[in-house]
Amino acid sequence: MTNAAKKLNLVTKHEPILISIFRKAEKEYKELEEMFSLIGWGDLPDELKFAIETDVKGYIDELNGRYSTTCAGVQRRRESVDFWVNSYLDGICSLDTALNALKVTKL
Repeated sequence: MTNAAKKLNLVTKHEPILISIFRKAEKEYKELEEMFSLIGWGDLPDELKFAIETDVKGYIDELNGRYSTTCAGVQRRRESVDFWVNSYLDGICSLDTALNALKVTKL
């Protein structure tokens, strides 16, 4: 019986942390979905949204004044994201082509 009581205490002890993590993730998701809608990319497939998620988070951060960049590499990436997403939306390329073009290779 005492072991069961100890386990119960551990579960309730960590529950508020899990709830706060869930709320933070839910807030980030809603913020991302709102930005996708504002940009006009709300109807993109989830695979494409996932591929450019970091880029859209950068848009959000910059719009909120968290940072500003004039880096040429960042600008080229933004132009690439814009080009391939709009090419997909206009039917110029397939989803696979857009995904392959937007895939970020890790160093």
